[in-house]
Amino acid sequence: MATVVYRVGDDVSTDVIYPGRFMATVLPNETPQFAFADDTAFNGKLQAGQFPAGSVLLAGHNFGCGSSREQAVSCLKGHELVIVARSFARIFLQNAINLGLRVVACPGIEANVGDDLKLSEAGIVNTSTGRVYAVVPLPQSRQAIIDAGGLIAYTRKRLMSLGA
Repeated sequence: MATVVYRVGDDVSTDVIYPGRFMATVLPNETPQFAFADDTAFNGKLQAGQFPAGSVLLAGHNFGCGSSREQAVSCLKGHELVIVARSFARIFLQNAINLGLRVVACPGIEANVGDDLKLSEAGIVNTSTGRVYAVVPLPQSRQAIIDAGGLIAYTRKRLMSLGA
């Protein structure tokens, strides 16, 4: 079970997720402090560790549009959030896969902050309302990269299995 802790609308850009003025900080262990920095209330809750791993950030269409900055992904991964969106911007989605951020595309999702969601490959159940939503699964090869923790971890695992 995962609780929706934050909700945003359509076309949320990477500049909202990780403001450009923090681009001098690019290390994945430092970027989380700047997640949604301009929403001081939400950022403060993230910094205080108020949300357990697996908490859901719910988004509308085209989440992560704008620039290709991978810091927008690493700052969210640093808080171990799951991003459920109606759709993702192409480059954000690829960065999420490469860095191992758990993302779920669910075009019809309806939920509010505080709702509990049961996430599975078959779909999402909003246990607060009883409604069920279909998800758009990633190709198995891309999901395997996320499940491994990102492209580097996936490649390392594959090389080790080959005895390299």
